[in-house]
Amino acid sequence: MRALATMRRDVAAVFERDPAARSKAEVALLYSGVHAVWAHRLSHALWQRNHLFTARAVSQAARALTGIEIHPGAKIGDRVFFDHAMGVVVGETAEIGDGCTIYQGVTLGGTSLYKGEKRHPTLGRDVVVSAGAKVLGGFVVGDGAKIGSNAVVIKPVPAGATAVGIPARIIPSRDGASADVTAPGATKFEAYGVTLDDDPVGQAMKGLIGNASSQEHQIALLWQAIEKLSTTRGPGVPGDCVPDDAARKECFEAEKLNQLVGK
Repeated sequence: MRALATMRRDVAAVFERDPAARSKAEVALLYSGVHAVWAHRLSHALWQRNHLFTARAVSQAARALTGIEIHPGAKIGDRVFFDHAMGVVVGETAEIGDGCTIYQGVTLGGTSLYKGEKRHPTLGRDVVVSAGAKVLGGFVVGDGAKIGSNAVVIKPVPAGATAVGIPARIIPSRDGASADVTAPGATKFEAYGVTLDDDPVGQAMKGLIGNASSQEHQIALLWQAIEKLSTTRGPGVPGDCVPDDAARKECFEAEKLNQLVGK
């Protein structure tokens, strides 16, 4: 009964994150990502009971049927969804937390050749790993983190942060935002885990634009104050001290530049 309840949660997780899902029967019978998770639970149980050859045989059969290779020794939590997940590889010591979403072409790989040590990454709860991303090494990706498409992650990712680029750059979490669709008070699930706000170059450019606009505003205020003082000068004070080319008005087109960078 416990296994049946877990399978029902797996199917429900698909409906939470895939608008293309039409029925429970469709998900249970036709979604290869769901089949890969179910097959892994069997192979992992065999692996824990030291039936290593049989466990590997089950995982290889699942690989041939689904295109998703999960080592029997890997640990996978509840409500994990492999979406369009052809070509996914999950290593022996990898751990995937509850509610994670993993897209096609993802590798959770190891960088060490030493047996018995932690070689593969640990994903916390509700992590989104986008298409083509490579997460390499025995470190932790924190709860609610997002890995951008084709990113190569070789260092820990804090909870709620986003990692993009090669090698991946870390964008800190804003207001503790989570990628989980089921978390209390969470925002709408973001397919592939990355929004327009997650571009670090765009964020830097918008910061520079905002700073330049603020500086121009302050300079304009200074010239206006000097002009006002020069018109109320007393006896013996020289004439107008404001040069003709003084920037009394703001002309920096911050909004236009921000639109070019992208909102």
